[in-house]
Amino acid sequence: MVALISQPGDKGKMAKKPSTIAPRIDPIRLIDLTDGDAGAIDAHGSRDGERFSGADVSGRDLAGVTFTECELLDLVAHETDFRSASFVDTRFERLNAPIFTASRSRFRDVELDGSRLGSAEFYDSTWESVHISNCKLGFVNLRGAVLRDVLFSNCTIDELDLGGATVQRVAFTDTAVRSLDVTRATLENVDLRGLDLCSITGLEGLRGATVNSFQVSELASLFATQLGIKVED
Repeated sequence: MVALISQPGDKGKMAKKPSTIAPRIDPIRLIDLTDGDAGAIDAHGSRDGERFSGADVSGRDLAGVTFTECELLDLVAHETDFRSASFVDTRFERLNAPIFTASRSRFRDVELDGSRLGSAEFYDSTWESVHISNCKLGFVNLRGAVLRDVLFSNCTIDELDLGGATVQRVAFTDTAVRSLDVTRATLENVDLRGLDLCSITGLEGLRGATVNSFQVSELASLFATQLGIKVED
């Protein structure tokens, strides 16, 4: 069921001990990176301990590539094929991709900051200890993905599709999502209290999420519609 957490300052109510577990985000430490040559990145190849700055890999086939302890700065990756790629202990800053393709990929201990993605395909991917901050995202497809310990902070997202995803210890702070789809999703310790949300598809998939009382009142019409309740004044 959706958990309701009492807010500070509620009068006449006994405060409840927070029961929602926050994401566990491990810090990324990148030391002694060498300057990498983006032209040398190959599909199914491996890059370790390198910094790539100002590169444009648009349209390239980089499926199955692995980045470990890397930093990607000002990367342009429009229609780059990152299917089944792995990003481990890696930081993205100012990634720009109107179309970003990374289905069945793996993100572990990753930071994505100050980036713009239009249509982002992450379906059937695995995210663990991922922090996405200060980003503007269009359509984010995470259908069937597994997310564990993920934090979205200070982001705007047009559409976030978590249909059929397994989501554990995920939180949103100062983030706005126009449309959220949780159809057949499995949620556990998913904190939506810092999320400005306009609409939800698949309300039954919210089981395991935490919202506040204000959000419940804002979404009352959606709940009523889902239950077939007619509201008339």
